[in-house]
Amino acid sequence: MRFPPSFLDELKARLQVSDVVGRRVKLKKAGREWKGLSPFQQEKSPSFTVNDQKQFYHDFSTGKHGNIFDFVMETEGVSFPEAVERLASLAGLPLPRTSKEEEQREVRQKTLYDVMELATKYFEQNLASSIGAHARGYLSDRGIVTSTVLEFRLGYAPANRFGLKEYLGSKGVSVADMIETGLLIAGEDIPVPYDRFRDRVIIPIHDQRGRVIGFGGRALKSDIQPKYLNSPETTIFHKGSVVFNFHRAREPAHKAGSVVAVEGYMDAIAIYQAGIRGVVATMGTAFTEGQITSLWKLSSEPVICFDADRAGIAAAHRSIDRILPLLAVGKSFRFAFMVGEKDPDDLIRERGIEAFKDVLIGSLPMWDVLWARETDGINVKSPDAQASLEKKLVALIHTIRDSSVQTAYVRTCRLQLAELFWQAVRGSKAKSKVGRGGKDKNEPNQFVSQEVKSGLDDREHNLQKVLLGMLVHYPELLDEKQDTILRLKFVEELDRFCTALYKLLVIQKELSVQQIYSHLEDGFYKVLDEIHGKKLDGRPWGYNLFARFPLLALKPPQDFVSRCMDHLARRIHLNELDHDIQRAKISAGDDDSAFDLLLSLVRERQNEHADIEVEGAALAEEAAEIRRLTGPNPTKSPDAEMQPAKQLIFA
Repeated sequence: MRFPPSFLDELKARLQVSDVVGRRVKLKKAGREWKGLSPFQQEKSPSFTVNDQKQFYHDFSTGKHGNIFDFVMETEGVSFPEAVERLASLAGLPLPRTSKEEEQREVRQKTLYDVMELATKYFEQNLASSIGAHARGYLSDRGIVTSTVLEFRLGYAPANRFGLKEYLGSKGVSVADMIETGLLIAGEDIPVPYDRFRDRVIIPIHDQRGRVIGFGGRALKSDIQPKYLNSPETTIFHKGSVVFNFHRAREPAHKAGSVVAVEGYMDAIAIYQAGIRGVVATMGTAFTEGQITSLWKLSSEPVICFDADRAGIAAAHRSIDRILPLLAVGKSFRFAFMVGEKDPDDLIRERGIEAFKDVLIGSLPMWDVLWARETDGINVKSPDAQASLEKKLVALIHTIRDSSVQTAYVRTCRLQLAELFWQAVRGSKAKSKVGRGGKDKNEPNQFVSQEVKSGLDDREHNLQKVLLGMLVHYPELLDEKQDTILRLKFVEELDRFCTALYKLLVIQKELSVQQIYSHLEDGFYKVLDEIHGKKLDGRPWGYNLFARFPLLALKPPQDFVSRCMDHLARRIHLNELDHDIQRAKISAGDDDSAFDLLLSLVRERQNEHADIEVEGAALAEEAAEIRRLTGPNPTKSPDAEMQPAKQLIFA
């Protein structure tokens, strides 16, 4: 059974050597190659290598080497046709029908390649002649040197409507062949077919074997549209499966371990000329599966670099949706975005190749670009918005066919969603300032920020000191607040103090401030004085508490005091939730239950915060009224006088 070369090439394009060999040999990555133990004889040290870029394997222990067809024949003991059939099944390609028509088509394709070669020579000759002066000037202005013109076989199509047609005709090429290769424009309403490319710089487009299969033409006049014109789809040119400059980029990309994909072939030529040889272009088309596979032949993580204009960014974003389903272990993409809305060609001409290399160094992993695309400008403070974003991201991730990669993306997604929701709940973004005093209109708690002052203590620690100091100053509330207080998590020193205080309540049944100072264990005297303050030297009982919570010196109603204590307890619990969330984030990506727990904590924190906001605003208004009715503080302590610029606390 005879297989067309095009079919065998397609099989090689779809199947990496490492994929085929890896079904029988355990391979490990070693630089740009893979290594493993020989499948042909027993050995202890690996001497078997696979190179995907060269589409080749070699076994140093036996001297055997070859491509994917040779490997299947050697390891499975089958003939070449059987090997092709098995690989075609693995690649999901139907076997071609062998017929005289198929053989004639192959001969026909060879003829068409010859026609394209003749057309290339015609365009080259024109560029070098007097009629190509304008085109040479354009290339010179773009910084394209003569050696690059020759290497890329650039040419010029004159304005004559029949120049190429007459040239090819003189070489014995039929009009039908010219039409089939897309060189002429023809149709029922066109009586005389004429040249497709006229008054344009011509860039030949090659297949992976280096044969010319199409052309791109750049208009020389600004009023001619389109600016870039490509060959149409033909028997030998399928735009969606071609990346420009593949055949030149293959070896340098393999040596460098990377390849850059840009949007236009003039950009690719400029980058190549500047010294980065591992560069290809997508010719402005949307990414296709064939192009993605081709790029992975050149590098396991190609860098996509599109123009920085809106269209370029949109193209990069669209490409993500094409790439996601095809992601596999060891096969991904990075994205680099130009700054200042320049394309690579402009940047290199203005600032040199190093400036472009800096852009590539700043390239982002594909997940980062996907995340930015989906979260840019959205508000996720509400549970509904959070659920909507989560659903959309999960749906996108589930398009990834490779289960290992999908799992890794799910884990990363969960962690970042948790962080995003958490930051939204905390309101960590900069808040707008209003009024002359620069007060924050979204200040999380008016009461705490206005009434509870802070010295050098951190905010959370200070709230705990204030609450315990109030228990000392209002011991009649100890029993009433017991359930609330004992559920809170204080710092170690304050936690021991709280336990000792409630043990004392059990012993004494009823307590006064003086009794607490008299009967509490000596080891707690320092804490007791710090959070409350013993009466001495003209200072009142609780002078340190008053320094933190001055309103208490005005002797507010006990009902108000009780509600203040409840409010502070809720604030402390809110801080506990913060810590629980931080701990839960560490394991949020491991499984669904861990992630669900994290989200429930975040949403509990969100709801609790909202309730505290309302409660705090009401207490702040009531405190203002107490100050208005009571007048100046009659018992301001010396410590309070010494701390005029205390920092307000709020979380």
